[in-house]
Amino acid sequence: MTAIKSFLKTILYKPLFNLMVFLIWMIPGHDVGTAIIILTVLLRFALLPSSAKAIKSQKKLKDLQPEIDKIKEKYKNDQQAQAKATMDFYQQNKINPFSSCLPILIQLPILMVLYYVFRSGLSTARFDELLYGFTPRPETVNTIFLGIDLTQPNIYLAIITGLLQFWQTKQMTPSEPKKDKNAKDSQNAFQSAMSKQMLYIMPIFTVIIAVKLPAALPLYWATTTLFMVIQQALLLKKSNKDKTGVTVKIKN
Repeated sequence: MTAIKSFLKTILYKPLFNLMVFLIWMIPGHDVGTAIIILTVLLRFALLPSSAKAIKSQKKLKDLQPEIDKIKEKYKNDQQAQAKATMDFYQQNKINPFSSCLPILIQLPILMVLYYVFRSGLSTARFDELLYGFTPRPETVNTIFLGIDLTQPNIYLAIITGLLQFWQTKQMTPSEPKKDKNAKDSQNAFQSAMSKQMLYIMPIFTVIIAVKLPAALPLYWATTTLFMVIQQALLLKKSNKDKTGVTVKIKN
């Protein structure tokens, strides 16, 4: 565990801390809020290739959901055959259903490290310990951003973060297939219920977490989510214009 902490400190914590302090020094008024937004945008551009790939995969999966539902309906009484047919369908259409997990796995350690970066970088107390010799040092640090003290929790910023999380999730939520009123498919009903729960529970969960943290972290969270919303909208628009052929084949 000590080795992991030392690795994260060397590879992520100190570089991000120094970058944020440099941005604070460079920005007029040494505004921490503006520095966090710029740092967030820089990180999002660095993660652009992996996140773009995940979004395209999610979009393709969303487009093919009606065909996947047909497979589930056809093999609803044979779970093994359903799983095989679904995996064959994924392979035919070059879909990796787990590709969306990669950006999350990448972002989690960054989010954890940024918590400590923001906590330490909101004052000059640890500059001597953490700054590189070539990093310029601001004499003061302004933690008030748009009237919000970034060192303290802020419910309004937490709610904004939750709403943006809802917006982002809504963008990629598959539309429900039209079904006969008398049709009964417990598996589809369960999946639909889970999808709706994720759509509403995740934003609520986000607000519950964000409201307990210093406002600096929800500001990062809101900025990165807004970036993702815009990125998804642009990629989805481009995908709709340049839609390629889709292989739809269900084995008998």
